[in-house]
Amino acid sequence: MAMAVGEGEAASQHPYHPRTASIPGFVANEWPVTQLMAAFGCAAGAAVAVAYRAAAARCPRPADRFAAAWFALCGLLHVGFEGYYLLNRASIAGQQTIAAQLWKEYALGDSRYMTSDVFTVCVETATVLVWGPLCWLTFAATLARSPARHGLAMVVCTAHLYGVALYYATAWAEHRATGRCHSRPEPLYYWVYYVGFNMPWVVVPLFLLYDGFAQTGRAFAALDEKQPRPKGE
Repeated sequence: MAMAVGEGEAASQHPYHPRTASIPGFVANEWPVTQLMAAFGCAAGAAVAVAYRAAAARCPRPADRFAAAWFALCGLLHVGFEGYYLLNRASIAGQQTIAAQLWKEYALGDSRYMTSDVFTVCVETATVLVWGPLCWLTFAATLARSPARHGLAMVVCTAHLYGVALYYATAWAEHRATGRCHSRPEPLYYWVYYVGFNMPWVVVPLFLLYDGFAQTGRAFAALDEKQPRPKGE
């Protein structure tokens, strides 16, 4: 049974680490983890399927279809899911919407999302206001087969890699300096939630950056071949 926790008890009766973290108004999730993950998977899968289907009719390269689906999903997560957190961060610990329960579950791997950590709020603000819309712009450019899609993709991918690096570096530096860890010690929460759930924003951007550099390199090589060569060469 879910039970609200008063402000005076918040530091000791929530499940997050560090145990001294102040999370007023915390209410345990009503839905089991399996249902939450299923709901999230269905929503994400539907977005990917729709985007990939739209790209399949316009993009002959499988890599472009994959990129279109990826950026559509990223835009949805950044603006919708992370935007929900940004707008509701002060009260999310006591909410029972599906999005709030998903955030409370993920926060078992990183409690900074329950404490309105300054870095977390700042990076999420940039993600919601800048990178999310830019992901959708890249998705649209990919569907249109615009030459700008490669430049846009490389900008967004670089931002994703930089954001993940900062995300991990700040937590690591804080742990080294203070001994404070924001993840529960169980492997599920540290390796699956904290590490695993963020790895797609490392692996996929690296692949797309490689593909983007390869495509632009071939394009410039073809352009150079068409340029008249100076006499004497």
